[in-house]
Amino acid sequence: MRIFLDCIPCFVRQALDSARLATDDEQIHEQVVRETLRLAANIDIGQSPPAIGQQIHRLIRGLIGNNDPYCRTKEKFNNFALKLYPELEERVRTSEAPLETAVRLAIAGNIIDLGVKTSIEECEIEGTIRGCLTADFNNQQIKDFRNAVSRAGKILYLADNAGEIVFDRLLIEQLPAQRVAVVVKGEPVINDATMKDAKTAGLTDIVEVIDNGSDAPGTILESCSEAFRDRFEDADLIIAKGQGNYETLSDLDKNIFFLLKAKCPVIAGDLGCEVGEMILQQSNSFKKVGDPIMEAE
Repeated sequence: MRIFLDCIPCFVRQALDSARLATDDEQIHEQVVRETLRLAANIDIGQSPPAIGQQIHRLIRGLIGNNDPYCRTKEKFNNFALKLYPELEERVRTSEAPLETAVRLAIAGNIIDLGVKTSIEECEIEGTIRGCLTADFNNQQIKDFRNAVSRAGKILYLADNAGEIVFDRLLIEQLPAQRVAVVVKGEPVINDATMKDAKTAGLTDIVEVIDNGSDAPGTILESCSEAFRDRFEDADLIIAKGQGNYETLSDLDKNIFFLLKAKCPVIAGDLGCEVGEMILQQSNSFKKVGDPIMEAE
């Protein structure tokens, strides 16, 4: 997905919000905004939005001398999600449709996105969980997803944010563990999950976890390590969480299921949905409209 003109004011807003979160120094705030405007003036709109996001957050980290300014915030949301986990795990375990319930909860966790909104209250997360558990959902999407998982020999699960990664665990536990590798970021960016967050969420105890070698708030393949690119190419199925992964991977000819909350009008417009809608969508190149559905064994 390319950059739209509506993305540019959002870049500036996100840069200022991030700078204010990282430091109280107003001179740095001004410098971050000026540098972001300079980047925006020379932007290649053929790139994906996370490409400029990567540059902005490298700039912020360099100016403040802090490699992970969101560290405490990530710990806060990890801890909050872990407190919710036993109750949510019980809900999945006792559900008549555990895979669907786990998908709904994984999507609910995508509300913990500090790139879209710097401040998220616990009550907002709880409200999103309730909404996702009761919202209308296309049963065909769940069937397609179940069948894709059943057929795939090698599955990559691209995680998105800290806190959210605990919700991801609920879905990952419904997948064949021996065929799944979870992918986190190689370096900190915004509140995206790294290996530290995967360990906190307990994922390293149940599945293979690797990093992609990148600090982009999405999956920009040319920015990732060769080892990750090899795994990506070799995978039969990619499960991609969040808007950043949708923005960077939606145009690829690869079997990808995108799971996210559409939190931005530009993303919603590209997806053809309403802001706030739950999305479980297969990449366009692999949709088989009219094909018979093979039930998973």
